[in-house]
Amino acid sequence: MEERLQKFMARAGVGSRRYCEELIRSGRVKVNGIIVTELGTKVNASVDKVEVDGRLIRPEEQRLYIMINKPSGFITSVTDKFGRPTVIDLLGGISDRVYPVGRLDINTEGLLLLTNDGELAFRLTHPRYKVRKTYLAEVGGHPTEKKLDMLRKGIVLEDGITAPAEAKVLRHTKTSTFIEITIHEGRKRQIRRMFQAIGYTVTFLKRISVNGLLLNGLPLGDFRHLTDQEVDELYKAVRLR
Repeated sequence: MEERLQKFMARAGVGSRRYCEELIRSGRVKVNGIIVTELGTKVNASVDKVEVDGRLIRPEEQRLYIMINKPSGFITSVTDKFGRPTVIDLLGGISDRVYPVGRLDINTEGLLLLTNDGELAFRLTHPRYKVRKTYLAEVGGHPTEKKLDMLRKGIVLEDGITAPAEAKVLRHTKTSTFIEITIHEGRKRQIRRMFQAIGYTVTFLKRISVNGLLLNGLPLGDFRHLTDQEVDELYKAVRLR
């Protein structure tokens, strides 16, 4: 069965289709020993030999990159031994196996990525790559700037000191404060524990951004596939490009 060359390359794990198109245009791809620069070229995986920079490539399983607007009450896991609903239950119509990138605790809402691209998932969750994750937190009471500065400088938790966070007060109610907070770590229940450490309880928590990716109106409980450009930006952020 024939398919477009850039689709074949993306399926083989070379990168997103947009990135593969750039490789083709730049003359770095050969099909059966001949340099190909035409994007409309089609290949048959069972008979054609495709090389990128002299390296033979073979198709792998289709790479999937999915964003979910996770509701409260769902476990960030593929399965749950207690029978609780998981984020996988939200993926109606997706038969390929994908895995959550990092975690959101059961009571936290918001942007969660899922993929079967293991290297990308590993790097997105490793603190070395400092992938920014932004949350909207509602906390009981009214933290002072002095208290928030403790988060901005890094605060000691039971598993060590946190990296400096960004924290900005958005608005107050009579009994609570809405705060936008950005971190690049991913410890268990980290945001909740950070606020607890300065004397405040998080009553609502939603992740609103990962490396600049936004929900952009995606309804709670729904999912969508990332665009090629969005995948490229994630790859660049973790230096896979």
